[in-house]
Amino acid sequence: MPGLLSSPMCLTVIWFLSLSPCPTRAQIWTDEVSGVQYGRLEANVTLACGKSQIRTPVVWHLNNSSALPWHKVTTDGGLVLLHVDQSAQGNYSCYDDRGLLLRSVKLRLGHPPGLLSISCQVPNHTHVRCSWVDSVKTFLPAKYNASFRGNGQEWRPCILDIAGKHCDVDHPAFWQTIHTLRVTETNALGSETTYVRLKLHELLKPQPPESVLVKALEGYPKRLMVSWDFPSSWPPYDAFPLVFQIRYRPQGSMYWSEIYSQESPMVIFDALAGHLHQVQVRARDEVDSESQWSEWTRLLLVRPWEAVYTTTEPAEEPDDGFPGYSFPSNTKPETSTAKSQNPVHEDEGNLGLVILLVLFSVVILTTVLSLIFVVWMRQRRRDHATKQELTSMVKMKSMPI
Repeated sequence: MPGLLSSPMCLTVIWFLSLSPCPTRAQIWTDEVSGVQYGRLEANVTLACGKSQIRTPVVWHLNNSSALPWHKVTTDGGLVLLHVDQSAQGNYSCYDDRGLLLRSVKLRLGHPPGLLSISCQVPNHTHVRCSWVDSVKTFLPAKYNASFRGNGQEWRPCILDIAGKHCDVDHPAFWQTIHTLRVTETNALGSETTYVRLKLHELLKPQPPESVLVKALEGYPKRLMVSWDFPSSWPPYDAFPLVFQIRYRPQGSMYWSEIYSQESPMVIFDALAGHLHQVQVRARDEVDSESQWSEWTRLLLVRPWEAVYTTTEPAEEPDDGFPGYSFPSNTKPETSTAKSQNPVHEDEGNLGLVILLVLFSVVILTTVLSLIFVVWMRQRRRDHATKQELTSMVKMKSMPI
């Protein structure tokens, strides 16, 4: 068999068959039937009907329909779509005059990438997360590449999450003043790189405190105790202390009172007795004065401790439509407002009032007598001066001229 295939006669037959035109043309067209082509919206897009040099009349279909958007066909069978929009997307097929499929192509339209809008969060000294939003809606699948570095340092990869459009950097050089993030977006129509400069110490913003609890202190009608835990994302190291701000107010008030603490729990000493209070907590890095406060925790409502006053009278079952439920009855005598239950204190109060009235009367009497005495003395002096003047005038008249 090897000898037969290598004979001159067989080689001649194989060479002749390879030059046959029909199979050759079919093989070329078959190889060109498939693919995806990308085009830019609002521009002209040209679709080729294969790479064969044979010029034959062709017919184009879009999604198996002869209806095409605004177009023209070139002399070599190419299809030129003019000022395409989204409606021009789809599967295009090119046929010869015998109905033989020459090529099919899927057309996708969009825009090249634009600059990204990037924002970064620094929840602690060991982690940075940067996310971005496309400024241009490309309508096309994209790939991203991100890297991060401090001043004078080498670029290091930023770990990507394509689905979430963000990347993470662990243990950044926090002592560096300025850092740079570089993100490149690439699609079938081009690429664009966005640079952003960061100051990590100004972006440092802890997560809110966790497990916040506010409760009343029994026996203290003006005190509340607030407790919390560090954010779970904050490293539990003494090298990175946090300062906490607690704000509180009676419900319905417009004004907050604020206190600061480095440790939990914290006691509020000036709560308004008998009123429901709103309490919130937030945190900030204690050392870095340029860092940001965390968000406030959710609003908690609590009422300070209140004394319960009861009476010995038996309580009646309330007819409130809730069978089987009764309000607690008072069992102790009320002592805070009844005057007759403490006569000694009442007598002492009356005696003190009498003493005050007597002293006040003595002061008034003394003042009045002093004024009368002063007026009498002044009048006496005036009478004496008038008498002396009259005496002098009488003497002057009795003198001979």
